[in-house]
Amino acid sequence: MANPAATPDLRPAAIRPAAKPANPRFSSGPCAKRPGWTLAALEPALLGRSHRAANPKARLAEVINRSKAVLGMPEGWRLGIVPASDTGAVEMALWSLLGPRGVDILAWESFSKDWATDVVKQLKLADARVLDAPYGALPELSKVDPARDVVFVWNGTTSGVRLPNADFISDARDGLAICDATSAAFAMELPWHKLDVVTWSWQKVLGGEAAHGMLALSPRAVARLESHKPAWPMPKIFRMTKDGKINEGIFKGETINTPSMLCVEDALDGLRWAESVGGLKGLVARSEANLAAIARWVATQPGFDFLAQDAATRSCTSICLTITAPWFTALAPDAQATAAKKLASLLEKEGVALDAGAYRDAPPGLRIWGGATVETADIEALIPWLDWALATVEAGG
Repeated sequence: MANPAATPDLRPAAIRPAAKPANPRFSSGPCAKRPGWTLAALEPALLGRSHRAANPKARLAEVINRSKAVLGMPEGWRLGIVPASDTGAVEMALWSLLGPRGVDILAWESFSKDWATDVVKQLKLADARVLDAPYGALPELSKVDPARDVVFVWNGTTSGVRLPNADFISDARDGLAICDATSAAFAMELPWHKLDVVTWSWQKVLGGEAAHGMLALSPRAVARLESHKPAWPMPKIFRMTKDGKINEGIFKGETINTPSMLCVEDALDGLRWAESVGGLKGLVARSEANLAAIARWVATQPGFDFLAQDAATRSCTSICLTITAPWFTALAPDAQATAAKKLASLLEKEGVALDAGAYRDAPPGLRIWGGATVETADIEALIPWLDWALATVEAGG
């Protein structure tokens, strides 16, 4: 009888893929820089200058104008650079606009649940409904009342579930539609006529640096700002009106607090790159190609699946995967979490996928950023490593 110990291990765990991604950065924020980026892109930055001086202020205005152009923002919308990344932008909107009407909050992943907490526990609005769903699904969108304000994310960064459309928002709505689009803007088409507030941050789809948020307001949102005085105290960084009128300077490059001109230069570099790859259509195509590459692979093997239950809701940016291998699903929940962390750590140790673990509150699995700055060739090079890492963890590696 052959000695089992002498039998070579021919399972996939022993067969290492030959090639690695050229860029292993698959973090969902801050995200990969645009292809070819180097520090030289920041050399024109206006450092050591007041952001209120003419040239720096012009750079800030350029970020606003290029962003509006690439996104196809409608005439009459205002766009401003605000503090504290997307979180700051969303909370500026919530604190400034909510109150006159009842509000529906759609919650199906971590950040949308944070906005529900803001509305219910911090602002303590009496007429607030939370329409929620577990990770992998969407709430019952038909329950959204057009007479009420509605707060939602377009793309669930921590769940990999995106809205397939905005049909649930009435064209004849009385309430405002407040949309956190931080991992959707520049990678997905946004139906501006259905929205009234849209927010995002630089560090997502265009791979910019952190701490700066973008806040877009429709004419309807501006009318609410100028007609509604919140019942709660408003911190300075949230104040967008003065004497009952909108502070137009915010939307022309006059920021509420001091921005980083180094980050501003980087944001401009990302926007110029976006224009060079075909604008929004080019950006969307790049991101969708990344999702398609992973979808082709998922369809051929039993070890992984999408966290998004409906193919129409799968995100093309924050691509969240669950582990469906029988050995993994047979584990207790704590053991599953440990195994998933081992998998992500192994990918990082091999230098093939950095920061690819699932979000801390999400089900155990992986989260692969597929935004426009990620090359599809790198996604395709990563895929064999996912199979290898899963088999290696199964084998005790």
